[in-house]
Parts: sequence; structure tokens; C-alpha cells
Amino acid sequence: MIYKFVFGFALSFLLATNISSNLPELGLNLFSSLNTVFPAGLQGVMLLLLRVSVGILFLLHGYPKITHLRQWADSLKMPLFLCFLSAASMVGGGICLILGLLTLLASLPILGSMVFAAYLHISQRKPFVARDPYLIPEGQYQGPLGKGEPPSWEKAFMYCVMLMAIAVLGPGAYSLDALIFGR
Repeated sequence: MIYKFVFGFALSFLLATNISSNLPELGLNLFSSLNTVFPAGLQGVMLLLLRVSVGILFLLHGYPKITHLRQWADSLKMPLFLCFLSAASMVGGGICLILGLLTLLASLPILGSMVFAAYLHISQRKPFVARDPYLIPEGQYQGPLGKGEPPSWEKAFMYCVMLMAIAVLGPGAYSLDALIFGR
């Protein structure tokens, strides 16, 4: 089931971006993004802000997962190796996103992890947007530190949207990719 979902998602992404007609002219830029232009000015600053913010968030998400890999794999009931790949993509990809280095190659593995995270939440019938934790009756949702954020798949969805934007729009002019692959 998950393979059909990922395959359909990838196919629709390729068709939506019309990448197949642009592949020959991309060349080495395919390491950087699906876009061969590195915008500067306000657009470049906004891409820098998006890229660095997402990179920092994935460092913050990936570091605890990689340092407590066994507990995370056990809680998900997933093989340790797959959880390692996901956590390593978050840490390594986060660093690359912050630097703007190999941006497309950094974005895609994290995107795969986030698509799978959304799939897990959907298959467990979690809502897209959780109810406000302060409106939930006492005792129905308690985290280890008291009331917390109830599970939903909106965060994984939003990360997918941000990572697709970075992959398609590119890292911007203020990145190592622009320095290496820029014209």
C-alpha cells in the first residue's frame, strides 16, 4: 500500500513540475534544485529564511531521534535501519539545507520521511488538525509533561509542502549551491 502511495505521489510531482522535458538542460543543477535560476534580492532572502528555518527544525527533530534510535524504532514498531535512515536524513539534510548545499538531494530523503509520517498518521485515523489541547477534557490526552499537542498529520503535511517548495524553487542566491552551480 505505501509503495503505491509513494509511487503515485512521485509521479504526480514529476507531472506537476514538468521535469521530464527539462532534465537534459538541468545537468549538474539537478543536485541543487529543479530550478536552474538562483534568485537574489527579496526572493533570495525569503528562500534563505525558508531553507535555514526548515534545516534547523530538522536538526532539532533528527538529533533526538538518532541519539535515542532504539526507543524511537520500538515506539513506531519499525526496523532500526529504516529509522536510522530517516533520522540521518533529518540531521544530514538539515545541515545541508542550512548551508544551501546539494539542496535537492538534501530535501528529497526528508520529504520521503515526512510523506511516510503523514501516511502513518492517516492510517491510524489521526485527524488532519488536532483539537486544541486546552479544549480536550481532563485526562483524555496527557503527555509526559502534562497536556501537550494531540497527534495529527498537519505538521508532516506542512513539512512536505515546505520541502517541495525548496526542491522546486531552489536554494536561492545565498547558498553554496549558487556558488558552486550558479552561472
